[in-house]
Amino acid sequence: MRAFLVLETAALFDVAQLSAIRVAASVEMLHAYSLVHDDLPAMDDDDLRRGRPTAHRAFDEATAILAGDALLTRAFELLAEPETHNDPQVRCDLVMALGQASGASGMAGGQMIDMVSEGMVLDLAEISRLQAMKTGGLIQYSAKAGAILGNARHSDREALAAYGADLGTAFQIADDLLDAEGTAEEIGKTAGKDAAAGKATMVSILGMERARMLAGELSSRAIVHLKSFDDRAVNLRALADFVVSRRS
Repeated sequence: MRAFLVLETAALFDVAQLSAIRVAASVEMLHAYSLVHDDLPAMDDDDLRRGRPTAHRAFDEATAILAGDALLTRAFELLAEPETHNDPQVRCDLVMALGQASGASGMAGGQMIDMVSEGMVLDLAEISRLQAMKTGGLIQYSAKAGAILGNARHSDREALAAYGADLGTAFQIADDLLDAEGTAEEIGKTAGKDAAAGKATMVSILGMERARMLAGELSSRAIVHLKSFDDRAVNLRALADFVVSRRS
């Protein structure tokens, strides 16, 4: 999904396909690293990912750690290579934005908060911050990466960033709903782990129906942010609908 966001937003600004594909591959590398490390015994200790044994189960913990490290560093290396864009400033902007989305103020920080808050009672604002950092930041980056590649005007960048923020929150709520009511066969990973670990989620605070309504509202709001792109954003609108109706 993150790679799809990069490709679709880049197309809005007529970005060269090779440039868009390289940035899309980069964000998938970084996302894959995060999943490999997230599944480790020291983190979520999961045995199943996308319907297959997790990396540390299929191989061993050391291999999983090093595979994650290699994917993480390759993601930034790919962005920095001249083939990604002929403007060094654009490449630097991509590196900076991905670092902010995935580091201490983004995904890694959100994961830390998620771990230390297990068993704690968090309010809605705290859960929103946690999820915006852990999941939303990388989705938001993916939505605005195409605008960075296309040297888009500020208003277009802001519109896509707002779209990505609402999409990311809707996606995470849908993920929490799937964890609560889905099966391992459907979602490709162990179901019911959030409740078992005592994790605070939108579902645990709001309940199933209110959480589902909120996800729908966020999806609709995400679509509104795309109005300036007219019919060119049809796939991005469809994605906003898909993230809240998916079963995997």
